[in-house]
Amino acid sequence: MKRLIATMAGLAWMVGAPGISHADDPLLRPIKPADAAEWITPQAPLHIYGNTYLVGFGALNVALIRTSAGLILIDGAVPQGVRAIEANIRRLGFRIADVKLILNTEPHFDHASGIAALARDSGATVIASAAAAAVLRSGQAAPDDPQVAWGVAYPGVRRVRAVADGTPIRLGDTIVTAHLTAGHTPGSMSWTWRSCEGGRCLDTVFASSLNPIAGPGYRYTGHPEEADAFRRSFATLRALPCNILLTPHPGQSDGDVKARKLAVSRIPNPFIDDKACRIYAETYAALFEKRLADEKAGRAK
Repeated sequence: MKRLIATMAGLAWMVGAPGISHADDPLLRPIKPADAAEWITPQAPLHIYGNTYLVGFGALNVALIRTSAGLILIDGAVPQGVRAIEANIRRLGFRIADVKLILNTEPHFDHASGIAALARDSGATVIASAAAAAVLRSGQAAPDDPQVAWGVAYPGVRRVRAVADGTPIRLGDTIVTAHLTAGHTPGSMSWTWRSCEGGRCLDTVFASSLNPIAGPGYRYTGHPEEADAFRRSFATLRALPCNILLTPHPGQSDGDVKARKLAVSRIPNPFIDDKACRIYAETYAALFEKRLADEKAGRAK
């Protein structure tokens, strides 16, 4: 009963934004509402450190970076969460028009289907890897995505700028660097930048998902190029300078626990952890090797 009440409250919060009905706006029409209700539970905007904030949800991160020339968003959640993201931006004292860039970690619907509306409302430039950019433009899952069997169509983004691994992206006084971390999707990208506060600058990472989940019938053992890409991604995340780690789903890196602690006290800041990226990579590398072993033994579905 408690879970039902919480879900109903979350749904009311999602559709309660005044002005435009989700049903009237094709870019805001809900996608997989039952699944989304579990992810986009209400969360107040959270100042992580320096120029870095979270403006998303209890189980789905959307990051915001403040620069001298405007804002950068990372990911866009689902259409029915767009108004809440924009409200959190306003609660921080910014405007949606201040968003100049929207970066994407992966083109799955839970992280990307809200981007078309956010780009329209802000006028921002959307940036992703070449493989992810193609999916974002079409709104259709790529045929080589391990989860293509679960693909959900979503509003395509008209203009997407594709960038390569290692590309530095400058906005004002901030440089965000792209790191290809393929595997979970062929075009997954992680993003790094420096966050400074009180004279102390820290390396901040918004890492892509490393979960080796796959749809029915997909076998990484039958796609050695994807398996190799995953292993390169684990190595990349292990090697990155990393003092603060954020992940698309906070639970992937204990971000949900850290957020609750940070809401109580900023000293010590629970997000500052020099081992976080290495632990994240090693945790999912072990799960990936287990997945391969299960495939070889015929245990994978």
